[in-house]
Amino acid sequence: MKNVAVIGAGTMGNGIAHTFAQSGFKVQLIDVSETALKKGLDVISKNLDRMLSKEKITQEQKVETLGNITTFTNITEGVEYASLVIEAATENLDLKLKIFKQLDKDCPDDTILATNTSSISITQIAAITSRPEMVIGMHFMNPVPIMKLVEIIRGYNTSDEVTNLIMEMSKTLGKIPVEV
Repeated sequence: MKNVAVIGAGTMGNGIAHTFAQSGFKVQLIDVSETALKKGLDVISKNLDRMLSKEKITQEQKVETLGNITTFTNITEGVEYASLVIEAATENLDLKLKIFKQLDKDCPDDTILATNTSSISITQIAAITSRPEMVIGMHFMNPVPIMKLVEIIRGYNTSDEVTNLIMEMSKTLGKIPVEV
């Protein structure tokens, strides 16, 4: 799984995109707003500059990280090849259900659908899809590139295979996953 789509270019979304891109994943950053996408990329670039000035990364790593991110304003186009989609939109149940309904339709059948929610039931979100066993919560802490903890939240039907895969993937990002 080296192709990840992140929905939402705000604080959490751009942090998640940054983290995956810096770990060598190809990231499709998706937002309905071109302005939000530009702002998200600017934040990522500034955060990488801060890391560069502290000698935590090289200029080449910064260029490579930014090169791993492609932006989209269209969900269908952005998730076309994704192995994992992480939704990081506003904490609004109706919006999240609408997004997951579309993801279920537009993503390949083997795509894992994750949400960064901290307050909405994973089971409720998963129930809107035809693949509840492949829906999981990945709750990153802010600021995502720095904070190590990621909460992994199973829905009622989330499979062991998906849970284990997401736990291991989180470790490859340098995170400490905790199943909650």
